[in-house]
Amino acid sequence: MENIAMMMTRFYLVLTAPRSRDERGDVPGWVLVTVMSAGIVMAIWSVASESLTGMLRDALNSVK
Repeated sequence: MENIAMMMTRFYLVLTAPRSRDERGDVPGWVLVTVMSAGIVMAIWSVASESLTGMLRDALNSVK
């Protein structure tokens, strides 16, 4: 019975122990998010550049 309790304790400790994180896996994710965001902005800007420029101009003129 003592061996089973010891094995269960070890099993619990292995499952709940903090794991070391490999930060290298996060970099490609952030690069992908940044590149995709820039691509979306470029796509929207190429389609609606005149409207967006007009909206920005009107907003800035209303502040003056």
